[in-house]
Amino acid sequence: MINKKINKVAVLGSGIMGSRIACHFANIGVEILLLDIVPKEGPRNGIVDTALQTAVKTNPSPVYSKKVLSKITTGNFDDDMSKIAGCDWIIEVVVENLDIKKKVFEQVEQHRKPGTLVTSNTSGIPIHMMAEGRSDDFKANFCGTHFFNPPRYLRLLEIIPSPHTKPDLVDFLMHYGDKFLGKTTVLCKDTPAFIANRVGVYSIMSLLHLVEKMELTVEEVDKYTGPALGRPKSATFRTTDMVGLDTMIKVAKGLYDNCPDDKAHDLFKLPAYVEKMEANKWLGDKTNQGFYKKTKTAEGKTEILALDLKTLEYRPQVKVKSATLDLTKPIENVRDRMKVFAAGKDKAGELFRASFFGLFEYVSDRIPEISDELYRIDDAMRAGFGWDLGPFEVWDAVGIAASIEGMKKYGHEAAVWVQEMLAAGNTSFYKVEDGVRKYYDIPTKSYKAVPGAEAFIILDNLRANKVIWKNSGASIIDLGDGIINVEFHSKMNTIGGDTLQAINKAIDMAEKDYRGVVIGNDGANFSAGANVGMIFMMAVEQEWDELNMAIRMFQNTSMRIRYSSIPVVVAPHNLTLGGGCEFSLHADHVQLNAETYMGLVEFGVGVIPGGGGTKEFALRASDEYNDDQIVQNVLKDRFLTIGMAKVSTSAVEAFELGYLQKGKYSISMNRSRLIADAKAKAIELADAGYTKPVQRKDIKVLGKQGLGIVYAGANTMYSGHYISEHDKKISEKLGWVMCGGDLSSPTEVTEQYLLDLEREVFLSLCGERKTLERIQSIVTKGKPLRN
Repeated sequence: MINKKINKVAVLGSGIMGSRIACHFANIGVEILLLDIVPKEGPRNGIVDTALQTAVKTNPSPVYSKKVLSKITTGNFDDDMSKIAGCDWIIEVVVENLDIKKKVFEQVEQHRKPGTLVTSNTSGIPIHMMAEGRSDDFKANFCGTHFFNPPRYLRLLEIIPSPHTKPDLVDFLMHYGDKFLGKTTVLCKDTPAFIANRVGVYSIMSLLHLVEKMELTVEEVDKYTGPALGRPKSATFRTTDMVGLDTMIKVAKGLYDNCPDDKAHDLFKLPAYVEKMEANKWLGDKTNQGFYKKTKTAEGKTEILALDLKTLEYRPQVKVKSATLDLTKPIENVRDRMKVFAAGKDKAGELFRASFFGLFEYVSDRIPEISDELYRIDDAMRAGFGWDLGPFEVWDAVGIAASIEGMKKYGHEAAVWVQEMLAAGNTSFYKVEDGVRKYYDIPTKSYKAVPGAEAFIILDNLRANKVIWKNSGASIIDLGDGIINVEFHSKMNTIGGDTLQAINKAIDMAEKDYRGVVIGNDGANFSAGANVGMIFMMAVEQEWDELNMAIRMFQNTSMRIRYSSIPVVVAPHNLTLGGGCEFSLHADHVQLNAETYMGLVEFGVGVIPGGGGTKEFALRASDEYNDDQIVQNVLKDRFLTIGMAKVSTSAVEAFELGYLQKGKYSISMNRSRLIADAKAKAIELADAGYTKPVQRKDIKVLGKQGLGIVYAGANTMYSGHYISEHDKKISEKLGWVMCGGDLSSPTEVTEQYLLDLEREVFLSLCGERKTLERIQSIVTKGKPLRN
């Protein structure tokens, strides 16, 4: 692989994709030159500046922190194109028009340094056609890099070389996209719509036609093709509204025009109702109506109406019931749900068979046209469309042999290579051997390790023979090299007694026979916090001694994470709330994914952080006090982070909010690398001669001096009707712990002193009716209550 450093990137085109690609490169610390055309009137950088400002205001944000925007310099094609000479990578993101792209590349050729990497973010224009007429050096360093929108959040990056692209450049892009941009990089052939859109749009078009045939409603399709199936909550039609019906139509028409020999060619023709929607400009969110339409009722309440696909009139949504979906509810593992769907006797089962049997035929026929390896198709669909399982993984889950029989009844047939694979006694597309995931390689008719996966540790692959201890809520898995991992597997990875038991057991084991512990998992979220249902039950039953013991055990576990004789690395990702955040606060090192949403949110359920979080914020405030500052301001900032239940929108913001400490955290851009990176950090700490820290006895608390500020602030907020009376009470109790009680003057106290205060306040709040109402609302409705 070539040794290339990317310090500065030029992004040509500042539309929806260009501005957001620029933001994502800025997220990782790269300097950006963002250029666009000069407007007919107004400031010369008017188009590019407006586009960037618009991008930054979008929710969810394209940036990890507003601070990264200082990395982006804007300009225009006429005045600033010469500046691309100082860039290491030039990415073209102008309108999808071959002639316009070629004109831009002509300008690029005049100013770029030889050897500079040039790529196009096209979603479908053939790469080789864009490179026509360019120099040999340009062609050798030119490639397609197709990001998916929004680039920060969707993990797919398709790499599409032309026949002239240097192979080592392709290797570099595959590696750079994975390690530094956090992407699942998928090598594609230069075929229409590449991989993800080719398969994804086939899947959507197939559904659009089946809807007519099976007389399904918009709500039914979205219910049947949502989270139960391992798809995003927005399912099919809501996703189309978000992305824009016109975008999907454009790709479908492109496939219809450019794939005349595709067996499914006629499927890319738009159904009549979609053509009418296009004519009416019912394109989704961008035109305020698509398959759904947001309106206001007579009472002023927001109501989302659904489109009746027969009459093309909007009507109130109808609740969908399905026996098949009911059967899938108790099944946690999405793979295990597939057989339930395939056997379903209602519309959900029928739609599954009709759509997936067609999809199985389609993807098996696309090899070797769009990819030589089947795993690339699965990777592309998971990363680009947010599917939990790619098509071949679903096929494995249903059972290949059984599916082939079923496919025939629906007029579909698997490709010859699948039938040959089965005839040779190979019954699955994937298998795990010695912790290594392998895929069926068609040319050699044998199983090969999925390339690149050696940099990842996938806990799922180790579960068969590396689990050394487990209970109902967690497992301890041997990662090798003296490091063991605690994996949570409760619902939403909530923390209960079994989780705490597993962490303590792992530390016990590691102190005897291993070198370090990682706390991490491959779930959708690291942890949604403590099991509030359990707390609610104990409080309602007034089992105060048991609740006191449970809170003490939680605190002791957090302290054990910090004060053990081996390094403990916590590896959070996505939601890391409450107790999950408290474990991170106490870790020797936090190895977190860039997309980590961390926060102490206990205030919302009417309590304060009770697993050491309040103590830890008091400790960190104490470390920040110095003689030349107003110490009350430091206390106020820490207090408000808990009091306002602030949750970071990224790993970078988690540091800004004080959840992470300088020198004690590292960011893994690619979620798939997280456990491996955490293991490496644990080994590094052990190799450096890790020694057990000493508990703190020098925590400065402000006593009455700080309480005065807290009480005055809470009173002002209450008087101004910003907070409720119960919020005021919780605020005062939180202040009580953070100030060390009503000590007459600033005093140095121990960690245990603060933990005892924290537990005492937590228990007292659990005895409040309004707190119990808040917890009950979360447990029964999943919604916070402000009372």
